[in-house]
Amino acid sequence: MTQTGTFLSQDSQPGNGAVNIVVSNLDENDGDDYFAEAEKNERRGDLNDAITLFGKAAFEYNSAKKFSQYGSALLRLANVHYLLAHYSEAEQVTLNVALKNYAKIGSRAGQMESYGQLGKIYLAANKLTQSLWFYTQQGILAQQMGNNNAYIDSILGLAQVKIRKKEYTLAARDLNRAELLAKSSSLARFKGQIKEARAQIPAKVMAKK
Repeated sequence: MTQTGTFLSQDSQPGNGAVNIVVSNLDENDGDDYFAEAEKNERRGDLNDAITLFGKAAFEYNSAKKFSQYGSALLRLANVHYLLAHYSEAEQVTLNVALKNYAKIGSRAGQMESYGQLGKIYLAANKLTQSLWFYTQQGILAQQMGNNNAYIDSILGLAQVKIRKKEYTLAARDLNRAELLAKSSSLARFKGQIKEARAQIPAKVMAKK
């Protein structure tokens, strides 16, 4: 596909002097098309095709200087790598490209989402120290921004790390805190996650709570 982007067309005929500015949205539109196709492929389980298409969407958005959409496409690309257990690729895209992009454009929401994704990637890769750090950073930003959903996500992530480390008492405390926050915010979507996490904690630990 040819890249058009934004360009200047100057009429160089003698005596004309006119400069025609032509702005093309083709890059952005291509990005939207690729992104939509990538989502369809991801939903039906064609994950390798989704990787290709999210990558193309990211390229087009970057060419069009649509850096917020660029970041979104990168995070979705990294998430598909995560689903395929390509943890190194998922880490590289999120840490070295998406996070840097969001920092550059000053998007705290994007940085927060990147931190949460890195926490998840490192947990899956059993890099627990890194996972703990990134879930903590997600939580700090979520509190600063008043984003209860993301804050509860970060606490549940921390609980999963502590379960993996067999720090069950600490994990149970995190789950209780997440449950209280979810109830006070009427966030029923966390109920299943909390229940599943509790099932991973030995009964004798839960009995003390």
